[in-house]
Amino acid sequence: MTRIGRSDLDILPLSLGGNVFGWTADRDASFAVLDAFHAGGGNFIDTADAYSAWAPGNSGGESETLIGEWLASRKPENVVVATKVSQHPDFRGLSAKNVRAAAEASLSRLGVDTIDLYYAHFDDEQTPLEETVAAFADLVTDGLVRYVAVSNYTAARIREWISLAEAAGADLPVAVQPHYNLVHRTEVERDIVPVAEQYGMSLVPYYALASGFLTGKYRSADATGDSPRAEGAAKLATPAGLALIDALEEVGRAHGASIATTALAWLRAQPTVAAPIASASKVSQVADLLASASLELAPEEISRLTAVSDAAQG
Repeated sequence: MTRIGRSDLDILPLSLGGNVFGWTADRDASFAVLDAFHAGGGNFIDTADAYSAWAPGNSGGESETLIGEWLASRKPENVVVATKVSQHPDFRGLSAKNVRAAAEASLSRLGVDTIDLYYAHFDDEQTPLEETVAAFADLVTDGLVRYVAVSNYTAARIREWISLAEAAGADLPVAVQPHYNLVHRTEVERDIVPVAEQYGMSLVPYYALASGFLTGKYRSADATGDSPRAEGAAKLATPAGLALIDALEEVGRAHGASIATTALAWLRAQPTVAAPIASASKVSQVADLLASASLELAPEEISRLTAVSDAAQG
């Protein structure tokens, strides 16, 4: 187990992404994935109030609703649920009024009294940051949220948030959620990791498997028409990208681990990373994700993957 930042949230170092629930995974499939994840020792679930408003027929909140129904049905112990605010069609932005209303709506869908970890999903430059910081602080004071976090914020804005929170005597963010993986590293390692190290925050990276590219599924740049996700992943199938997949496969083979497991294990080994986020729409995908939480790569293996990854940055 590991701990998120300065919080008392103890988690298996792998977060199950809830973006697929109510989208590519229906209720039965979502429950099956959640059951398998929890049975395998997983206890950290990541979602957002906007998931999955983009899917035809959805209006947002579908993922939280399914997770809430699962929690009510299974009553699992020691599960940590993270969700986010700012992108739901009915609650866009981070005004104080909006943050409060969105949090209350998330609590209702999840069927819980308190949100364990609450992220500002995307920065809202139309709202004064002082107002947003105060709104999150009020949620903590009122017991609606245990810990505050930020997602997709620049290093400068994270520092500004922290400065405002310190001045107000409010709780500081304990986690940062950036886009971070073996083919997307530069900005995070240069800008975000130093802030996280300075203030004792944990990284909880999304796109940890680069939309599936780091599973080894896409070894050709030709995925036209498969899906927008597949086309995005296939674009990474450059010579440098494929060399990285080959290196992941070779390192993983030495441990009896898959390419996906090895990619997640590399990410987990990076400074300040508490738990990569990865999604599964089928039970068969869960074991590889969970295996990453216990796979310990040797320092020379991490260095090798990092070196090969350097050429694949784009």
